[in-house]
Amino acid sequence: MPIVTVLRHAKAVAGLGIADIDRTLNDRGRRDAAAAGEWLRANDLVPELVLCSTSARTRETLALLDVDAEVSFESGIYDNDPDGLLALVAQTPDDVGRLLLVGHNPSVHQLVHDLTGSAPDSFPTCAFAVIDLPGAWADVRPGAGTLRVTRTPKG
Repeated sequence: MPIVTVLRHAKAVAGLGIADIDRTLNDRGRRDAAAAGEWLRANDLVPELVLCSTSARTRETLALLDVDAEVSFESGIYDNDPDGLLALVAQTPDDVGRLLLVGHNPSVHQLVHDLTGSAPDSFPTCAFAVIDLPGAWADVRPGAGTLRVTRTPKG
């Protein structure tokens, strides 16, 4: 059964004087990203493939997760379109069992809702949702997934 983990990037610095795509993580964001990686490893949820936005904050979040996986940096994730994210998930190769998507709100929160029919009320920075999907990746459809767990940096 395929598993997709949907992760919002960790907390970034304020955007004053910095192009949005170039914003990096602040101290809290770096701590939260490292802790998220520890949780993924401890719960046997290290991905085989990562789809990551091209922004600096998502790249840094991914680096701090410290997971050994193939990575594809996807500029479309930065576009923040939940339908585009769903299409990316559906294009995952059949030999991948665990996928991690690292992106931005509101699209990652919406993707969790679209895949499962439910989602937490909020999806703060460095929050993630683990979703079990039936069948093949190509068969991914809204409402098809089961929300296994959600986690935020605060518990």
